[in-house]
Amino acid sequence: MITAFLLGIISAFSIIAGVFFVRFWRETRDSFFLAFAVFFFVEAGNRIALLFLSRPNEGSPWIYVIRLIALLIILAAILHKNYGQRS
Repeated sequence: MITAFLLGIISAFSIIAGVFFVRFWRETRDSFFLAFAVFFFVEAGNRIALLFLSRPNEGSPWIYVIRLIALLIILAAILHKNYGQRS
């Protein structure tokens, strides 16, 4: 019961953080903010998916694969910002 409550709180705050980053992206059109928004939305979806599993297990490899993909999006944004085409 407490696990579901905590996963819900983490999901809610991840969604809130994602919404803030979308707002920052809309103001600046910087892809870095968009990458962080995608990361937080994926993280929220990941936590919500854990709620629907019969036995939630944070040690599942699929959880880490999804998180790795989200972090690679942030890494791609960092590389694009540092080495991308200058305007």
